[in-house]
Amino acid sequence: MKRSMQTEGKIYLPIVIFFGIATVLYIFFGKVDGRVEMAGTTALTLSFLMAIMLWGAFWVHGRTLDPRPEDDLDAEVADGAGELAFFPPSSIWPFWCAVTASLIFLGIILGWWISLIGVGVGIWAVSGWCYQYYRGVYRH
Repeated sequence: MKRSMQTEGKIYLPIVIFFGIATVLYIFFGKVDGRVEMAGTTALTLSFLMAIMLWGAFWVHGRTLDPRPEDDLDAEVADGAGELAFFPPSSIWPFWCAVTASLIFLGIILGWWISLIGVGVGIWAVSGWCYQYYRGVYRH
């Protein structure tokens, strides 16, 4: 039986190869007035590095997991039966974390005092998200 997450690694490896080749070709052939064009070179280089990061994460993480039924070509439908995972209930805390990020980034543009308000709201929002299972209906 194959190791888990082999499929994800096989999907990202051609992406890594594509961005690697495209980056090298762009550096050599994408010159403007004899100089390397920096915006495209930077975008392709970062895309290549991101693809390597994702492929590497799937490759390393996939080697530590037990094989999944989805990765076995001889698996039956019954092999995947049972509880799949834990899915949290609906929560308002991701919304408040998004408001926090908006305030912090808006503060960089309009004034640092707005970022300080965002940090304060962020401490409250992240704490609420982390401790949402200790209060109310969903407490353990």
